Amino acid sequence: MFDLTRRELIAGMGGMALTSSVRGRPGAGAPDDRTAGSPHRADFAIPADLTFINSAYTHPLPIKSVEAVQAHLARRSIPGVTMPDSGEVSAAVKGHFAALINARPHEISFIPNTSMGENLVVLGLGIPGTGGNVVTDALHFDGAILHLQALQTQGLDLRIAMPKDGRIEMADLEKLVDRNTRLIEVSQVAMYNGFEHDLKAVSDLAHAHGAYVYADIIQGAGAVPLDVRATGVDFCACASFKWLMADFGLGFLYVREELLDRVVHRTHFGYHSSPDIVTHFLSYDPPAATPFTWEFGTSASAHFEVGSNALGALAALGASLPYLRTLGVANIQAWRTPLLARLHTEMPRLGLRPVTPTGTTTPLISFVFDENKRVGERLTARNINARVGRNYLRLSPSIFNDMSDIERVLDALS
Repeated sequence: MFDLTRRELIAGMGGMALTSSVRGRPGAGAPDDRTAGSPHRADFAIPADLTFINSAYTHPLPIKSVEAVQAHLARRSIPGVTMPDSGEVSAAVKGHFAALINARPHEISFIPNTSMGENLVVLGLGIPGTGGNVVTDALHFDGAILHLQALQTQGLDLRIAMPKDGRIEMADLEKLVDRNTRLIEVSQVAMYNGFEHDLKAVSDLAHAHGAYVYADIIQGAGAVPLDVRATGVDFCACASFKWLMADFGLGFLYVREELLDRVVHRTHFGYHSSPDIVTHFLSYDPPAATPFTWEFGTSASAHFEVGSNALGALAALGASLPYLRTLGVANIQAWRTPLLARLHTEMPRLGLRPVTPTGTTTPLISFVFDENKRVGERLTARNINARVGRNYLRLSPSIFNDMSDIERVLDALS
């Protein structure tokens, strides 16, 4: 049974193997035997002596993204320098993300983080004020469950499916869903152990009962293929500092276009709400009975964006998303699959029990162990950066990792 407490994972990282500081310019340092396995390690500023296998925590920016952010900051530092049209940059970035998940660009809104996306959907559906219940599971992101449990104190009927052997069984979700269910909330990929929901099955279940589906895709977008059309998911959200290889402060909310204003409504308002605000009180303005007139926009951005977005993170996304699309998410998944398979096979022999279901191909794999294993100390001694709790280890290889990184982990723990 998966027995990691949430606080151990989030706050109990005293045993985390710490990264060394980056020395010299990005990408500097002589290559070692690990670079030969991954042709993409040179795309990142990872020191040659560091084994970084913790991208599910926060993914390194590709060097191209670092350069894009540096160019943005250089322009910002000089008064009067003309900035690129942020509207054009925003449209390009939304287009890249939409293509990544097979959405339409006008179904994509910027959000500052994943949690804001979840809040906007729940508020926009009128939950809990309009009645009905919400179904989720214990492997869903804890911040979202905290939000729903807080609404429970306001009368929300909240139903939570519990994991069995590291997974959420569809039969257990089915038992909780009825004709009064408004929303099923899940994480596409669980941050705790990498379990992946079948979003098509979840959507079919919800829609058969007149409900909707929200998916937290922060551990999936850019790491596992996602087709929002094929799955039928109604809403999903993510930040960009994990597998989208960008930075904090900017993410994406997808809302199926036919639900805008018909099912999910605006709850926040600002200058993004209208594409054209007209003044009527300045010299030469057209007359009107009110100082401003406008018409609401119809896109997801007009529904959910309020004010300024994080332009540094936008610059990073402008480089990282094309890089991701060139690599291909399916290719990234295929690259790491043998790495994960070897960990799943070998770690139990070292006294670490997997809590990730066998055959999982998502970007992270987790283990529990006896405190006496001194896992954090052993990894730190070998300059291996992984997510380590008191009795918990999560490894999350990316495109720059190869089998020699896996062997280094196994050797450190043997």
